[in-house]
Amino acid sequence: MPVNAYLIDELRKILGERVSVSPSELYCYSSDASQIRGLPDYVLRPLNTEEVSRIVRLAYENEIPVTVRGAGTGLAGGAVPVKGGFVLDMSGMDRIVELDIDDIQVVVEPGVIQDKLNEVLKPLGFFFPPNPGSSAMCTIGGMIAYNASGMRCVKYGTTRHYVRDLEVVLADGRVIHTGSKMLKSAAGYDLTQLLIGSEGTLGIITQASLKIVPLPKTRKLVMAAFESAEFAGKAVVKTFSSGVVPSACEILDRTSLKVLKRYDPKLVLPSEGDVILFEVDGTENSAQEAAAQVMEVCSGLALSLKLAESEAEMAQIWAARRLVGAAISRLDPTKSRIYVGEDVGVPMKQIPKLLEKVQLISEEFDLPAMKYGHIGDGNLHVALFIDVLKEEEWTRLKAAADKIHRTAIELGGTVSSEHGVGAARGQYMELQWGPAFEVMRVIKKALDPKGILNPGKLGL
Repeated sequence: MPVNAYLIDELRKILGERVSVSPSELYCYSSDASQIRGLPDYVLRPLNTEEVSRIVRLAYENEIPVTVRGAGTGLAGGAVPVKGGFVLDMSGMDRIVELDIDDIQVVVEPGVIQDKLNEVLKPLGFFFPPNPGSSAMCTIGGMIAYNASGMRCVKYGTTRHYVRDLEVVLADGRVIHTGSKMLKSAAGYDLTQLLIGSEGTLGIITQASLKIVPLPKTRKLVMAAFESAEFAGKAVVKTFSSGVVPSACEILDRTSLKVLKRYDPKLVLPSEGDVILFEVDGTENSAQEAAAQVMEVCSGLALSLKLAESEAEMAQIWAARRLVGAAISRLDPTKSRIYVGEDVGVPMKQIPKLLEKVQLISEEFDLPAMKYGHIGDGNLHVALFIDVLKEEEWTRLKAAADKIHRTAIELGGTVSSEHGVGAARGQYMELQWGPAFEVMRVIKKALDPKGILNPGKLGL
């Protein structure tokens, strides 16, 4: 839309100089970490709930799209304004409002960075467990909007399991609370859970009450190498069936290992096969016992087994694991990692089949694929990489990603376990959900009748 003098005047009444229509700034807000692009018309930087409410009321009255943005680390185009309009940069709302250790919870604004929250909690003996790979930069608001998770959700769950209450601005500017500080409530619909994972399509989060948990006394890390990814998948199923619940359970295929060793030759990792990293935590005795049980379960399937010797070695391995996606360029500097088909998930017993089928898809389309991820919860990250200057490789990439998504659904799984749907995967929502997707449409229409909140997302 052309810059509107009336809107500029009204927005400056609310935000002062925290309004921008500069082409260079608009461009900076036209993408996230995905390949999705969309140019906003106005960039707005609110600092409190009242400002957000007034902005949204103005947007509602004038039927202007509103897209909320945190740190822009999303991989599905969720924070990209594909329909233009307002972008709300929530990074300035970054206060830890309350540390309520007696009630084992905190109250935060949406712009708080996860790692910074945990830095504050650590001296108190607590932490906020969901830990996506972008935890050093991602915001709590974004994590709630996408139900983010990471390596430790096997034991600790996803963001969804830690939200007690949300302060939310609705599409017409009204402000509501969806829950309370209570541990439980049986009164009415669970609006908190409805808002979690809604990707900004139902309301805008301006504050959250979060449950926190005590830090474990110690962690142990078992590295198990297998002849193939399929054997690795079977070992994971067998481990869980034995009663062990690791705090993290990650797969690194042999391509991933090659990348990591080029990134840091000093890393102590197995020299062959596909590797599973089993982390267990608890007291010294319980963690030691669980690690021994993991090694016993895997002994008949693994090529090699190793227990990490120190906290420093564990920290080094986990730091490398977080960088594996970005470090893929070390394998072939002429190719780039493209985030499509990268976040599928299946029931645990289907993990070996998913690994097998992804390998066949990689061979069918002659595209190298690096397989890694949170195999303990069925979430596989498939890293496809191409020469972005070759159109033919883009064509093969899109076809391969489409087949990966459809394979996950066929196996009873999902097209996104943690990265979200955004604008990248909306075309699969009806296929995955069937008639239930129409119910989602009805909810969207009821809460956002003019369709201004993050339009073009979730296939809605």
